[in-house]
Amino acid sequence: DPELAALRDLVSSSFLNHDPALVQNRAGALFARLKALNRDANHATRAHKQATADARHDMDQTYLGLQNLLYEKRHLEREIDKCRQFASIYQDIPFHALDEFVELAPEEARTDGVLADEHQLMLNRLSFELSERQRLDQRRRELIKEKETLLKESKTKATTMESMKTHIDGLLKSALEAQKKVNDLVQSNPLPPST
Repeated sequence: DPELAALRDLVSSSFLNHDPALVQNRAGALFARLKALNRDANHATRAHKQATADARHDMDQTYLGLQNLLYEKRHLEREIDKCRQFASIYQDIPFHALDEFVELAPEEARTDGVLADEHQLMLNRLSFELSERQRLDQRRRELIKEKETLLKESKTKATTMESMKTHIDGLLKSALEAQKKVNDLVQSNPLPPST
């Protein structure tokens, strides 16, 4: 503002009587000073614009990062909901009751820490249920083998008994025929009376 006031003074009527070369030199110096101030103002404006652009870029990057995180959060929440709604086979498995599990399971599967952690408790119950079912399936297979063995023995004995019965029937029939022949012989040849 002092430079503008000095320029106004130069064009005012008070400087009309002064030496024109001196006024021109003074005006040139004032214009040079105004140009320097204009350059400084333009440089400051560019610097502020650049700082503003940098700050805007940083803010846009931060906002974009926030939007990405919010998108990822929504995606993960949807995936978690899908997982929670997923019908798994373990939900249909009949488990031992918790009391039975605590009573029957090995000690390391039923510690206080495990009983307090619902997820680990479920994993241990599933593991215990699997081992129990494998053990019972093994026992079932052993009993089926034993049953098959007993059925074979029973069938063998039944066959032997049937064979024996047929043989006994044959012997009985032969004995009856022999007795009949003996009776026929006795009747056809009566014994002489004993004296």
